Amino acid sequence: MSDLSIREARADDLEAIIRLHEEDELGTHGDVWSPETRPAYEAAFAAIARSPENRLFVAVDGGEVVGTFQLTFIPNLTGRGSMRVKVESVKVKAARRSGGIGARMMAFAEEYSRSHGAAAMELTSNKTRKDAHRFYQRLGFSMSHEGFKKKL
Repeated sequence: MSDLSIREARADDLEAIIRLHEEDELGTHGDVWSPETRPAYEAAFAAIARSPENRLFVAVDGGEVVGTFQLTFIPNLTGRGSMRVKVESVKVKAARRSGGIGARMMAFAEEYSRSHGAAAMELTSNKTRKDAHRFYQRLGFSMSHEGFKKKL
């Protein structure tokens, strides 16, 4: 992992990013890289790239994309107008989990967020992901809210 670097994602990383999401059976959203789905992913990637509030990152080791995460900066009226960051779509290649990649990505996310004016980070994790919960708690996150979702 000595060659691990974290950088903003480029369009040519898109297939590798979606492949990381494909590996996730628990959190799957039906993600699959195919000729039929590619245009939707390309459109989403372009929208993220255009958005000043969003950043998509990849962790690369030896030229291979081994992790990804997205940061969304959210201006907030509470907390005296402080900025917060939502961390989403955190994925590490299945064969590379428990090797420190996730911790390095989250440390990068924290420093990047702080240096760009954020006062807090937040994320959600599926209730069944007990290992992930322990991981985030080890990094200093606390379970503070109950989350809700509704498909539209």
